[in-house]
Amino acid sequence: MSEIVDQINHVHREVGTREVADGEARTVLLRRTYDAAIEDVWDACTDPERISRWFLPVSGDLKLGGHYQLTGNAGGEILRCEPPRLLAVSWLFGENPGFSEVEVRLTAEGGERTVFELEHIAVVPPGMWDQFGPGAVGVGWDGALLGLTLHLTGEGAPADPEAWQASDEAREFMTRSSERWGAAYEASGAPAEVAVATTRATTEFYVPKG
Repeated sequence: MSEIVDQINHVHREVGTREVADGEARTVLLRRTYDAAIEDVWDACTDPERISRWFLPVSGDLKLGGHYQLTGNAGGEILRCEPPRLLAVSWLFGENPGFSEVEVRLTAEGGERTVFELEHIAVVPPGMWDQFGPGAVGVGWDGALLGLTLHLTGEGAPADPEAWQASDEAREFMTRSSERWGAAYEASGAPAEVAVATTRATTEFYVPKG
């Protein structure tokens, strides 16, 4: 197993629900600890130049109440910003996206370690959740945490991200991520056969058979 694929083992995943104004929302939570000071992790998650190095280019009025846009991806409003511990944004993509928010929470653990939590809360169309479960967004967030990990450790992203996405290493990473989200879904109370079916659909989406 490569070191990149092994990063899957360093993330704790949870699946749940939460009541919001628009109804019942689904939640996915990722948690891991970084060997970096909280100020450095916060800066990596909020400085636009650094975000572009491990995630996507971002533009907009990047302050509380302002709006941001990730190139080719989500945009929204900056809802809460409490340095260096909490960032909350609406996470809107496509037409009629409905309720969707992302929270990043940081907790210092000693001087040079930081517990990182990312929670995505969204009202998901029933058909999509029934087919893919939490893996639909979970695999993508695992990829984002991998990018942040490589950035914080100084390794940097692959030189050719598109080529890496098609590599055996990336396919193994996404397969294992899908499997872990299936296990987290079952741990949350989903029937085993449902977790298996959604894991299969998620894996086939991210890792199509060539």
